[in-house]
Formats: sequence, structure tokens, C-alpha cells
Amino acid sequence: MKMIHLAESRIFEEKGLKRFLLHDSPYFRILNFNLQAGQIFPVHRHPADGQVSIQVIEGSGQFLGENETALPAVAGDILVSDINEPHGVKADTDMRILVTIAPPF
Repeated sequence: MKMIHLAESRIFEEKGLKRFLLHDSPYFRILNFNLQAGQIFPVHRHPADGQVSIQVIEGSGQFLGENETALPAVAGDILVSDINEPHGVKADTDMRILVTIAPPF
């Protein structure tokens, strides 16, 4: 078993989002991204099969998708989509998200 302490990755950077690789295995990958208010995790897609989940663990903002689609997102909300679908995040307040990719690419 492996224990991950999210409090240790509560670091923000003014230059851009802060990224932490929390877990990586042949089965899935978990990343923590921290965005300051106003920062954007750009909408993108990956040319791979699999799924991605984005869970808001702190703060609020918007999940971004194709054609400028935006869904309100607050702590506790989770977005699940195919990894090849456009996805991104915009932080309205300081925001922390957990991203899980399965299988990792």
C-alpha cells in the first residue's frame, strides 16, 4: 500500500500551474495540479485510448471542454471523460485538482 499526503503538495506558483506526480503505475497515474485564481489549465486532448478524471479538492472554477463549453466546478466535483475528448480547467479562486489517467500513456 501507498499513502499520499495531499497537504505536502499544497504549493502554488505565480508563473503558472504547479504539477505534482503523486502516483505512476502501469494501471493508472495520479497528478495534482494547483492553479492560482485566474490561471487556466488549457483545453487539450491526448491521442490515446482511456479515461481521465479531474476532481476539485480545493477552491472553485470551471471545467472546460470543446467549443468553449464550461461547467461550474467546486470542491468535491469530479469530471470524467475519455482522454481524447477536449478537457481543461479555469480557476476562479486558488484551486487544486487531482487528475487520474487510466491507463497511463
